[in-house]
Amino acid sequence: MDILNNESVLSWILGALLIFIFTIPYLSRWKRKHNQAQEKLDEAMRIGSNKPLMQHPIIDLSKCIGCGICTKVCPEGEVLGLVGGKAVLINGSKCVGHEVCMESCPVGGIEVSLGDISSREDIPQLSPELESNYENIYIIGELGGLALIRNAVNQGTRVAKSIHSKLNGSQPSQPIVVVGAGPAGLACTISLMEMGLPVTLLDQSEPGGTILQYPRRKLVMVQPIEMPGYGTMDKSEYSKEELLEIWDGIFKNHQPDFRSGQQLQGIQKSGQGYKITTSAGELSSDYVVLALGRRGTPRKLEVPGEDLSKVAYKLIDAETYQNKHLLVVGGGDSAVEAAVGLGQQTGNTVTLSYRKKDFTRIKTRNEEQITKAVKNGWINIMYESTIDSIHDDVVLIRQSGETHEIKNDYVFIFAGGVAPFKLMNNIGIQFGTSTIS
Repeated sequence: MDILNNESVLSWILGALLIFIFTIPYLSRWKRKHNQAQEKLDEAMRIGSNKPLMQHPIIDLSKCIGCGICTKVCPEGEVLGLVGGKAVLINGSKCVGHEVCMESCPVGGIEVSLGDISSREDIPQLSPELESNYENIYIIGELGGLALIRNAVNQGTRVAKSIHSKLNGSQPSQPIVVVGAGPAGLACTISLMEMGLPVTLLDQSEPGGTILQYPRRKLVMVQPIEMPGYGTMDKSEYSKEELLEIWDGIFKNHQPDFRSGQQLQGIQKSGQGYKITTSAGELSSDYVVLALGRRGTPRKLEVPGEDLSKVAYKLIDAETYQNKHLLVVGGGDSAVEAAVGLGQQTGNTVTLSYRKKDFTRIKTRNEEQITKAVKNGWINIMYESTIDSIHDDVVLIRQSGETHEIKNDYVFIFAGGVAPFKLMNNIGIQFGTSTIS
């Protein structure tokens, strides 16, 4: 009997020991992951990247079981994390609405949408047909709050069908005006043309929209769609170059009335239609489709020489710049990342000019990278400095009351963008509140 009791005690001790051996490491890993996620959330809240810009995952905490699948499948990475055993939105600004998290959740606890837009001053008030509070003025693509090429193309074709239905077989008195030659604007334009309707496509730049801002060889998740003027795009990923080649083919085959260098400046009611004012003049139309995007126009420094061809407002590929004297202007993540990237290329001399005394709203990772770059001599930072003027081979920079002349081949300005929301407000487009019925 004593032997049985001893064996029972030994079995209990062994079982407890095994539980201890396997449980403690598990709890330790869980605690470490929790702390890491909490740190990332705190960091995101510090710099403001936790706030979503467009559609994003909305988690039903009553359903969430904390399995973490949603945190692993996101193509953008680190949008979601586990804090306290529940999924939370960490980097909402990075979400573009792939919906993989929603599709992968085993308990159906995630919905990807815009959420409550009643207090959002950056989401326009639209009808189910994507019509604004002005009759026959439509808003599609990123400006309406939805990212992804798939959404843009679907909205473009949807609005074209809505306009075609309104016309009911008749022709508009003037060509329909589409503003923005990105995926949404191009899809709408070609769809209208295929329906036999006259249309004029405007853009302040070249065709491509946001795609033009992508780095070279960047892979873009598309998801299968029917692209007007092209056909089925059935690959899950396309490179920037492939997409622009498709765009170019559509333009060559359909030859839309495309006018570049036309920045929208205003829209006013005129008779039964609208007067559209651009940087190149005026047009009139009964129907206007706005596919402007959300990034807006790059903010300029308004200094002499800023119109030189060596000045850029985005960095496409750092590797193409070697053995150059380069100036980066700005103090945000984009400026810091560009400076670090350029500073690591062969033979470059990189100066970073920032008007404040230190960086206050950059990611911790970028803060570490810029510190390392300065220590290694890759970058020279000029705090509390402003650009005085830009010349062919030098730039004049003012700092502490003195003007410094530095050699220069290229200037990259990251001073943010002038988003189209003020323009939309001036036009009279309503934002937030509830959807138009």
